[in-house]
Amino acid sequence: MTREELIKEWKEEEKTAHIKGWDFSHIEGRSESDEDLPWDYEKLIRRYLRSDMRILDYDTGGGEFLLSLGHPYELTAATEGYPPNVELCKKTLIPLGIDLKACSDPSDIPFENDYFDMVINRHGSFDPAEIKRILKPGGIFVTQQVGDMNDRELVEMVLPDAPMPFTGQNLTVQKKAFEDAGFLIEEAGECRRPIKFYDIGAFVWFARIIEWEFPDFSVDDCLDKLLLMQEKLEKEGVIEGRIHRYMLAARKPEEKG
Repeated sequence: MTREELIKEWKEEEKTAHIKGWDFSHIEGRSESDEDLPWDYEKLIRRYLRSDMRILDYDTGGGEFLLSLGHPYELTAATEGYPPNVELCKKTLIPLGIDLKACSDPSDIPFENDYFDMVINRHGSFDPAEIKRILKPGGIFVTQQVGDMNDRELVEMVLPDAPMPFTGQNLTVQKKAFEDAGFLIEEAGECRRPIKFYDIGAFVWFARIIEWEFPDFSVDDCLDKLLLMQEKLEKEGVIEGRIHRYMLAARKPEEKG
C-alpha cells in the first residue's frame, strides 16, 4: 500500500472503533495476546464456589463470563457501570432472574452489609473496604486484574509522555491493601505476557478502544509515530508489547464468637 492508502485505512479503523461487551473479534488474526497465564480465572473461582453461595460479579461487562459459570440465577447478582453494557445486561441477565444493578462507584455498591458469600471481579474497579462490607464473614473475593504496566511499551511508541492511568495496580500494592483492610490472602500471582500486532490498522482500533491507556490518541496526532511503527512492522513482521496481569483471592475473616 502507498502511504496515503495506509493512512486512509487507519482512519477507517479509527472511525469504526467501538465495542459491545468485551468483544475483540474485529482484530482477530491481526493481533494476538498471550493469555496463557499461570492461573485460570474460572478454575480459581470454582475452587471456592459452591452451588448454595450468593455471588456478585462486580463490573460484569456484558455478563458473558458470569453466565458461563452456570450458577443458580436466584443466587446471582451483577453490577455494571458502562451504560451500553448496562442496557445489554438488562436484556440478557434480568429476564433470567439475575439481580442486576447499575453501579459505577466501587466504594458505594448498592447491596446490604454481609450479603454475599463470594464477590468476583475481572478487570474491574474495586475498593477493599466496600468488598469487606458486602461480604459475609468467611466470604471470599476473587479477582483478576490488569496491572499498571499493561501495554506500556505500546503506549510509549505513540504517546511517550502519557501518564500511567492506574498507578498502584500491581500485586505488591493491592495485596497490602487487602491485608490492611483485614483480609486473609488465600492465593496471589502476577505475570507479564506478550501482545502482538500484525498490522497497524488493528493497533489503531485497539488504541481507540483502550482509551484510558492511550489518552487523546488519534491517527492525525500520532501519525509520525504510526509511520515509524509501520516501518518497524515491515522489517520485523510484528509490533510487540506486554500485558500485565495479577490475581488475588482474599477472604473476610469469620466473626469471633
